[in-house]
Amino acid sequence: MLPLRRLPGACRQRGLARFAAGAPREAADAVVVGAGAVGLAVARALAMAGREVLVVESASSFGTGTSSRNSEVIHAGIYYPPRSLKASLCVRGKEMLYKYCAERDIPHKRLGKLIVATGAAETAKLDMLLESVKGNGVDDLQMMEGSQAMEMEPELRCLKALLSPSTGIVDSHSFMLSLLADAENLGSTISYNTAVVGGHVGNEGIELHISESKVLENHSVGSPVLPQIVLLPKLLINSAGLSAVPLAKRLHGLDQAFVPPAYYARGCYFTLSQTKSPFSHLIYPLPEDGGIGVHVTLDLHGLVRFGPDVEWLDGGIDDISCFLNGFDYSVKPTRCSGFYSVIRKYFPNLKDGSLEPGYSGIRPKLSGPGQRPSDFVIQGEDVHGIPGLVNLFGIESPGLTSSLAIAEYIVSRYNNTRFSINREGL
Repeated sequence: MLPLRRLPGACRQRGLARFAAGAPREAADAVVVGAGAVGLAVARALAMAGREVLVVESASSFGTGTSSRNSEVIHAGIYYPPRSLKASLCVRGKEMLYKYCAERDIPHKRLGKLIVATGAAETAKLDMLLESVKGNGVDDLQMMEGSQAMEMEPELRCLKALLSPSTGIVDSHSFMLSLLADAENLGSTISYNTAVVGGHVGNEGIELHISESKVLENHSVGSPVLPQIVLLPKLLINSAGLSAVPLAKRLHGLDQAFVPPAYYARGCYFTLSQTKSPFSHLIYPLPEDGGIGVHVTLDLHGLVRFGPDVEWLDGGIDDISCFLNGFDYSVKPTRCSGFYSVIRKYFPNLKDGSLEPGYSGIRPKLSGPGQRPSDFVIQGEDVHGIPGLVNLFGIESPGLTSSLAIAEYIVSRYNNTRFSINREGL
């Protein structure tokens, strides 16, 4: 829980919501809500720019949400519309991530990826994908006939394939641990088991209502949460991932027209029970509604994973449960029945009974079933008019790949230049 100590800078009494009137008030410089890959990257970048940073995380450790429940793929920037934030930040983030991992000996591999067309109707879509990606700065893709791709991967079956040699994999835990170490070495503080339950924004600044996570665990739905501390940050980065939208809805004074609707999609992964991997590259089908298809990924130990699928959640999770990451991450063994037919389109030798339940992740989406995929939303004062508030919405894939570039983007646009200093070595 956040320590009760006076942070630098005096704070003065301002208009508070009634239920926060009795809570201690603490001044802060920069507060980052959420200790996932993006939140830690932002904290590190702000600390490098000379800010005194506090990271507030409701879980007992870092990276327990979307950041640790994904494919751990370093994406090339292929699937996203030109001039979108996803495209530009993925391409920039990929370069930064490979460099960062190489300099710090963080486990990673540049395996390469094959995007495959298994039917005649899909070959034209593969050609369109190659054409569309030219505007993203991805210039290393190679179109292959099926025979060439199957020579590279004998277990693969396809009519045509697109090779992305710069796609890779990374140990996301080691990456986040390194980001955390960098931030802490620069004086940043992280407070675990600490939940942001709301706040107030207005002309006089930002008030952030904080409570211990254990208090929320026994909270009655519908009753107000009494904050134990009110923080008064000069800069607030809402990088809360799955709960970023619910948190923004609880920031009184923020025009709710700037808060998008939230959708959630669960994706399940199944592992291959046989020990030897049938593939040496990542294998991807063409994208589908809500995701990029049930694909083959390899971890750094050679374990083969298939997934994720797409299961749209109906909602029904209240804000407090969302703040505590109270989503259902169970993987029903029966879901694998839908995996076999999809995987056999490109891996026909998949044996019955060879898939075992792995894990699942939840994607924080801004568009629902049948809607066009949404871009990242990085929203500062230039959009909503609140000085010092930056909201990050819809940071799903390629969020891990883009994390360092997202941090660079935020510091360049929203960090007050009077705090900026140049620090070498990180």
